Formats: sequence, structure tokens, C-alpha cells
Amino acid sequence: MGEAVEFFHLNGFLSSKFDRHDEVLINSNVNGNINHEDIDGSGSWYEETIDDDLKWSFALNGVLHKGVSEYQEIALLDTKRFGKVLVIDGKMQSAEVDEFIYHECLIHPALLSHPKPKNVFIMGGGEGSAAREALKHKLLDKVVMCDIDQEVVDFCRRHLTVNQKAFAHNKLNLVINDAKAELDKSCEKFDIIVGDLADPVEGGPCYQLYTKSFYEKTLKPKLNHGGIFVTQVQACWTSRHFYPQRGLHLYIQHHQTGLQVRCGLCSTHTFFCRYMGMGHGLG
Repeated sequence: MGEAVEFFHLNGFLSSKFDRHDEVLINSNVNGNINHEDIDGSGSWYEETIDDDLKWSFALNGVLHKGVSEYQEIALLDTKRFGKVLVIDGKMQSAEVDEFIYHECLIHPALLSHPKPKNVFIMGGGEGSAAREALKHKLLDKVVMCDIDQEVVDFCRRHLTVNQKAFAHNKLNLVINDAKAELDKSCEKFDIIVGDLADPVEGGPCYQLYTKSFYEKTLKPKLNHGGIFVTQVQACWTSRHFYPQRGLHLYIQHHQTGLQVRCGLCSTHTFFCRYMGMGHGLG
């Protein structure tokens, strides 16, 4: 076995306490770009808490960018195993190597289940990946992506090169607003509504978008007849605080609004090999 190394924590980042270089590297570059030629990433790690008794960490080549918006902290990490990783408020949102699994599962089943979808409304989705997948459907006339955080959208458009074509697509209507407020004021109805949101943490910025009141009073009236709503409902088995309590709670909320509910799962490596739950509601 290799030698055990003691670690200390720096706002989610880990460094060997015997490697002062990496501590300086992280602290001195929290708000700027890093020159990869100057980095020895062998001692730099990022750690995320999955549950009270469960954490995971992965080795870094470096921190590409880090910033703070009005709503949240944003970081783009260059990892050794997973490529570029987007982290918001200390939680991994997606990784270059396998984000397509989650976003394909979020978008394509709903669009392929609808007989003739013409428009899509994406709640959140600021990184642009959900829009990228939706825009692969040539029959769509319009994709509306509504994210509350201009800084996140600009950050992702600038740094996530895989989605730059989606951001420039003529069928994409990018709106910076609270998704609930935008739907409330809109006179338009949609064939597909997608919740590409952060986890439903009570008190978090997205929590109201997981409530029965929102589903009943805001979302369902904005679905066309036969329209489909799909949302992610967090990891199913690594968090004992989520499953089955929260998953069942969201299932009941969907059902009580009169939506026909279907559930699905997808598995990704970078979410600690978790199964990500997804709920489909048919109007």
C-alpha cells in the first residue's frame, strides 16, 4: 500500500499539507485563469460531501476559473479523469466526460414521446447542454432557456466550448429571469417543459420549482394539451435524506396536480456512480 497522506481543506479543495505550492496555487487564482504550464497538479484535489458520512474527491490538473455571481459561487475545474467539471456552490453540476448521459436522458425521451413537439421551455440549464440536446430535434420551432443567473450563463458560454454552437443557434431564445416569474407572465404554452435545475434543497434558489403549488398553479397551465414536463429529482441512493422520502414526495406532488407521472433513471460515473432520478409528467 502507498504512504498515507494527511489532507486539509480549502473551500472544497484539498491539498497535501506538505505541498505549499498547491495551497498558493489555489488561493492566488480563485478569481482568475491559471497557466497550465505553471501547474504541477499531482497534489491538488477537490472534495465534495455526498452525505453526512460520505465524501468523494478527485485529482486536479488545476482550477481554470472561479468566480462569484449574485446568486452562487462558480468554478470550472480541470480534472485528471473527468475533463472539465462545472461546480456551483460546491456541488458538481456536470463533467465533460459524461454530462451527455444525463442531458440526453433528460431531453430525448420527452421529445420522442411527443407526437409533434414545436416548442420547449427549459427552466435553468444555464450551462447550455439541455438546449444543445433539444436543438438536435429539427422539427422544433423554438427552444426557450430561462436561467436566473446571467453570470453562470456568460461563464458557461465562455468556457464550455462544447455548447457554443447551441448558444449561437437561431432557434434558441435565451431569457435571464426567474423561471416561475417568466412562466407566470408568459401568454405562451409549451409542448415540453424541462426542469434542468439544481437539487431540491429546502431554502435553495430552485426549491419553489419543486413544489405542488408551482406544478399546479404555474407549470400545468403552461403545458399544451398532451404536453410533457420532465425534471431531475436528485440522486436516488447515495443520499439517505433523499430516497425514498423526497422522491416519493415529489411523485405524489406531480400526481396530485393531475399529471400522469412516469419515472426514469440514468447512471453517470461522475455523480459518484449514482442513479439520477427523473420524473415525467404528462398534461
